[in-house]
Amino acid sequence: MASVHESLYFNPMMTNGVVHANVFGIKDCVTPYKMALLVLLSELGRAGAQLSLLERRRLNRLLLPLLQGPDMTLSRLHKAIEESCPNLANSVQIRIKLMAEGELKDMEQFFDDLSDSFTGTEPEVHKTSVVGLFLRHMILAYNKLSFSQVYKLYTALQQYYQNDEKKAGIDETDMELTNTEELEGKMEKEELDVPLREEEISCSGPLSQKQAEYFLSQQASLLKNDETKALTPAFLQKELNNLLKFNPDFAEAHYLSYLNSLRVQDVFSSTHSLLHYFDRLILTGAESKSNGDEGYGRSLRYAALNLAALHCRFGHYRQAELALQEAIRIAQESNDHVCLQHCLSWLYILEQKRSDSCVLLEHSVKKAVHFGLPYLASLGIQSLVQQRAFAGKTANKLMDALKDSDLLHWKHSLSELIDISIAQKTAIWRLYGRSTMALQQAQMLLSMNSLEAVNVGVQQNNTESFAVVLCHLAELHAEQGCFAAASEILKHLKERFPPSSQHAQLWMLFDQKIQFDRAMNDGKYHVADSFVAGITALNSIEGVYRKAIVLKAQNQMSEAHKLLQKLLIHCQNIKNTEMVISVLLSIAELYWRSSCHTIALPVLLQALALSREYRLQYLASETVLNLAFSQLILGIPEQALNILHTAIEPILAHGAVLDKGCAMFLVAKCQVASAASYSPQKKTEALELAILNLNEAKTYFAKVDCKEQLRDVLYFQARLFHTLGKTQERNKCAMLFRQVHQELPAHGVPLINAFK
Repeated sequence: MASVHESLYFNPMMTNGVVHANVFGIKDCVTPYKMALLVLLSELGRAGAQLSLLERRRLNRLLLPLLQGPDMTLSRLHKAIEESCPNLANSVQIRIKLMAEGELKDMEQFFDDLSDSFTGTEPEVHKTSVVGLFLRHMILAYNKLSFSQVYKLYTALQQYYQNDEKKAGIDETDMELTNTEELEGKMEKEELDVPLREEEISCSGPLSQKQAEYFLSQQASLLKNDETKALTPAFLQKELNNLLKFNPDFAEAHYLSYLNSLRVQDVFSSTHSLLHYFDRLILTGAESKSNGDEGYGRSLRYAALNLAALHCRFGHYRQAELALQEAIRIAQESNDHVCLQHCLSWLYILEQKRSDSCVLLEHSVKKAVHFGLPYLASLGIQSLVQQRAFAGKTANKLMDALKDSDLLHWKHSLSELIDISIAQKTAIWRLYGRSTMALQQAQMLLSMNSLEAVNVGVQQNNTESFAVVLCHLAELHAEQGCFAAASEILKHLKERFPPSSQHAQLWMLFDQKIQFDRAMNDGKYHVADSFVAGITALNSIEGVYRKAIVLKAQNQMSEAHKLLQKLLIHCQNIKNTEMVISVLLSIAELYWRSSCHTIALPVLLQALALSREYRLQYLASETVLNLAFSQLILGIPEQALNILHTAIEPILAHGAVLDKGCAMFLVAKCQVASAASYSPQKKTEALELAILNLNEAKTYFAKVDCKEQLRDVLYFQARLFHTLGKTQERNKCAMLFRQVHQELPAHGVPLINAFK
């Protein structure tokens, strides 16, 4: 089921993925890199009409990230300018060289000449423009420097230029000693090994206010929308520590450190950073008045709320409940209805296993709409839909509720909630067994363009919703026997969500499950058993169920039965109805294999009642197939054929290829058993029809490479051809059966007692 991500409920420093940073006490200062930018602006003014319109547009687009971004090396700056205008890049390089190799008065003269940009009736730069403000800040900062500080700046400029010269000299030496092919390979390797974003950042000194704001907003946006393009956790933490070294009271840096620690599931560091964020927020007086309350009280209640969310994320539910109670108490004293609504949402998350949690959530949605909180209201509606889907409500009512939620999304341009809504629909259709509808919803989300404008050219397609949808898509392809396509989707997931990212566990689980199913189809039970540990680590319930399936396939009936009984009790306690039905079907199969056919019937009827009560159509159809098989074993194949017609249509329309093959195989068995009482001519027609159904089943089994079932079909076909007197066809089936049998020896269970 698609999860409604808990971290979306409240984030006090992010609006549409942008951090609202305010760096206290850090003023603009002149650095060699900024002097290089001043040279660029000076040369751009001199070039004037010599630049083409395309070059000027490229340079204008380049200027903003250069002005706002962190300091970079001269070679990197030269490369960036060269891509837009090679002639201007050479002019900047020559001007910096003359200034660095000249005297101190050359730098003095350069800053004196900068003021000319604002003079005249039509100045080159407007004072209030982005470039104009930057020039004025740099001129003022330079004028405030003492003589010793000016000299230090001059020596820093010389060092800045010389470092670039040394690097260029080393590159030239390597070029002389290395042939062209090796050099190209080395350059490609360096570009791949060192990401551009990490190479550009060199925060060895204090950042200015604009640089710090840009850095934080960019990284926060990337963490939200495309984690793979953000700095690695270790490198980002290093840069944040450097920021905090120069300004320990920089509250927003502590919050970004908290988000970064959550990426690697570091509970100690994330708690430490979160508490420091709110401490600094209170100490610096950064919080403005809200809802008629002082910022101090507001910070305290939101600190407690965020602490509750943190503990809930790590599974510390008792600590989360205590922190939430503290947040509710302070919010009630302050009469802060917005904070109380967030608290109510988290209260539902902590108490959703209780019977009255649905009422609590409905109250939360109504209050959120009343106080004009569409984001919170939409999340509440989607949580309510998820709960009611598990409670067995009909799909049309759930889709109507999601439609109302979608109206809120489109009205307020909440694009990430649109993505979550579509992922939720995909999961609901999968739950109800409608794979075609699930595939349609998945494709819709993948083909959508995000409404939200994301910084630095990042598309909002690396969120949890996309991970959920891609995982469903991989499993749908695997169920249809398209293992190559499923592998490609999983490969894409691994690239988009690396193992260190927070959503990687989703595709890891699906990958293990698909490999497990393939190993079981091949009859390689020891290989399938090796995947059980990985599945259990990611999902304990799923892991125990898969272990029982392996034990059942290895004819360890008593061990499998004990495991399934324990799992059944646990799933009934936590109300995991889908798994309860699957466990009941597996227990019924154990009874067949133990020749306790009559005991299996009440178990199957219980599974059928549950699946129909909770509207799980696909599981209901599968249960009916099992009932038909029980009737076949008990000697009433005609009745089995009658009920097969009610169940086989959903299986063929929405089922996995393996289930389609099992269904057609069962139809053929029932037809052969019913033909025993027919007249010779009618019996021949029934057997020929059964052979056609067996051919279809054989096609399905071959598609998923299910050798065990394929062997049984071949054996059954050979017997039918022998009965019909078709010797050539019989011999062909017998030969194919022998080949498969040598590769996969039988486990000793009679053919009639094995349905799936």
